[in-house]
Amino acid sequence: MDADEQRDLAKSLYGRVWTLLATDGRTAEQDDEMIHTTHASRFHWGEVGGPEHRARGEWQCSRVYSVLGRGEPAIHHAMRCLRICEEHRMGDWDLAFAYEGLARAHATAGNEDESARYKKLARQAGDEIADAEDREVFEADFATL
Repeated sequence: MDADEQRDLAKSLYGRVWTLLATDGRTAEQDDEMIHTTHASRFHWGEVGGPEHRARGEWQCSRVYSVLGRGEPAIHHAMRCLRICEEHRMGDWDLAFAYEGLARAHATAGNEDESARYKKLARQAGDEIADAEDREVFEADFATL
């Protein structure tokens, strides 16, 4: 598979996860598919993407685990997202969502103090998102914390 094919596959898998996340009444098999699909997307982005793709892939893994009520892996992947952002000095959208992911993951795990701490950091970073449309997407997601 060449890089363009791998990039297309990573995008397709990422989109499939969002479809599964939005599915009402998901089955256990669909939950398993969602886990495997998000990891597959993250793998392919790791092969052909930049740090922003890897961070967003880790964030999506965290979201999937949070939705499934699995706090420990949600925290693990959210921390990986944040570390990528820090290592590559990524701010704006990616940093705001890294903090949002950590707030959500810690809430899932029942760590209310840590969740509140990261929610505050997400709020601050979200206020710094330059693009108005990106900020709206963040605000809608942040409202679900």
